Amino acid sequence: PIPAVAQPVVAPVVQPVADLPAVAATPVIPTPVATPAVAPAPVEPEAPAQPARTNEEAKVGFFARLKQGLSKTSASIGEGMASLFLGKKVIDDELLEDIETRLLTADVGVEATSVIIKSLTQKVARKQLTDADALYKSLQGELTNLLKPVEQPLVIASQNKPYVILVVGVNGAGKTTTIGKLAKKLQLEGKKVMLAAGDTFRAAAVEQLQVWGERNKIAVIAQHTGADSASVIFDAVQAAKARGIDVLIADTAGRLHTKDNLMEELKKVRRVIGKLDAEAPHEVLLVLDAGTGQNAISQAKQFNQTVELTGLALTKLDGTAKGGVIFALAKQFGLPIRYIGVGEGIDDLRTFEAEPFVQALFAEREHS
Repeated sequence: PIPAVAQPVVAPVVQPVADLPAVAATPVIPTPVATPAVAPAPVEPEAPAQPARTNEEAKVGFFARLKQGLSKTSASIGEGMASLFLGKKVIDDELLEDIETRLLTADVGVEATSVIIKSLTQKVARKQLTDADALYKSLQGELTNLLKPVEQPLVIASQNKPYVILVVGVNGAGKTTTIGKLAKKLQLEGKKVMLAAGDTFRAAAVEQLQVWGERNKIAVIAQHTGADSASVIFDAVQAAKARGIDVLIADTAGRLHTKDNLMEELKKVRRVIGKLDAEAPHEVLLVLDAGTGQNAISQAKQFNQTVELTGLALTKLDGTAKGGVIFALAKQFGLPIRYIGVGEGIDDLRTFEAEPFVQALFAEREHS
């Protein structure tokens, strides 16, 4: 009893001593001490409650960011088109030719452009489109129709544990960053995620993944630089199985797509994963930099021949006017476009949706 008397000031703190360890870092707030576990609880309901109230606001916020992210491509497609229609009342061959030229220069590609122009020309011939305004709306509809079939979000089947996502792409496409953002996205959905640093040729890629992992408390399986990529990923699949991981995202080397040895290595990685799980990898995601324009098409072709792609992620749309390549990719490959990257932030890796995408491209004119 004497020490207690010697320090009367400490007496109030001594009583909740059993709870102290939990609140050691914040002794200044003795009041919530009794309910340290409850502290996060009020925060949880509050967070969803707000979006529920302002659902429209959230949509508007997302659309504004999408519009901002696509502003450069919008300048070449949306605003570029709008300028063709300015003051136009009637539809003539010249207008259709101008639309065709505009689409081609915006990296929409020959195949996709000819499909659009053919459809518009037929509608005009059938007198379904009577004025330039109707043509403008129909053009947006045609662009949306091109993208609709590839609007297929990634669905992670719970029966596959771990669900293995093999991420491929050339260096500089934003592969490692996309993996980090995707890992965070899945983690926020309540999934247990693990990363495999399979790009063993670039020390920076391994370090970058490890930083992402540490920041988000996600396990990263890695080996020394120059290690065999397939063996790193093999180890990771085994570790993920042992730890009951929901999703394993594996990075791969990304030396230029013209190099045969890289393609052979990717085939080997695919084979090795298949030995542990006949159905894996469950997703082979190609990350493409939208800024490479038509070059993205040849990359997709090469990777698809080698590892049979199941989905695409188109990154760096915010930094380029060549985002029109998304239409070319959709028409030529018909591969699901899982994600688009429209900025630096974690939230800027977005699940792809065709309608908002096209609306964002044409938004400037709509509101002007």
